[in-house]
Amino acid sequence: MARPVVGIIGNSYLLHDEYPVHAGGTMNSEAVAEVSGCMPMLIPTDPRFVSVDDLMARCDGFLFTGGRPNVHPEEYGEDPTEAHGEFDRSRDAVTLPLIRACVDRGMPFLGICRGFQEVNVAMGGSLYPEIRDLPGRMNHRMPPDGTLEEKFEHRHTVRFSEGGVFHRLMGAPEVMTNTLHGQGIKTSGSRVVIDGTAPDGTPEAIYIDGAAGFTLSVQWHPEYRAACDPVSRPLFAAFGTAVHAWAESGTPRAVQVA
Repeated sequence: MARPVVGIIGNSYLLHDEYPVHAGGTMNSEAVAEVSGCMPMLIPTDPRFVSVDDLMARCDGFLFTGGRPNVHPEEYGEDPTEAHGEFDRSRDAVTLPLIRACVDRGMPFLGICRGFQEVNVAMGGSLYPEIRDLPGRMNHRMPPDGTLEEKFEHRHTVRFSEGGVFHRLMGAPEVMTNTLHGQGIKTSGSRVVIDGTAPDGTPEAIYIDGAAGFTLSVQWHPEYRAACDPVSRPLFAAFGTAVHAWAESGTPRAVQVA
């Protein structure tokens, strides 16, 4: 039987500083293929090429990935500033309505970093442009130097709500994660449940209250070495279970805890 298809949200880049491409990190495809047991399919995030209806007709779930450009603040009613960094309005135009459609129909998705932030904005929430500038907050950004292993190494804990979805999925009230983001949740969107936080109070794990399908999203990057990481593996495995259930019967499955 053919594997279910997970649409992986791509990002826009200039190859060799001149050739426009849509690309996705290999580690995203590895996690989807090796841990979720699904076929990864890269999506060019531009409304000229894809529509929400087309994507939902051809995919069984979605991975909303990280990316350097940020969600444009106009999407949550604020003016852009230098602190907001770079933007990708084409990605905004695809992902935000796609997230809302998934919530409405029960199609599973997993949000990561920027994807986590997109989920909050899609549901009506807002973002801080730079977490490290807030009083009492730590620097959550990726280290500027070092190897890939050093940049993705575990750097802080995330504590989950007692007995909550993530606590039950991970089998632990607290886990260690990496951190490679500058922005973060300012106000929670409608039905967005903050189920895990960093030591400085920054939201790190969310889901959509009352959603029929799998809607877990995290601020860290679980795709890095997902097959062998004790936090990443159960997250991608549960996502895969939900995607397989959707592909087989069109039945939403919020989360399955082993």
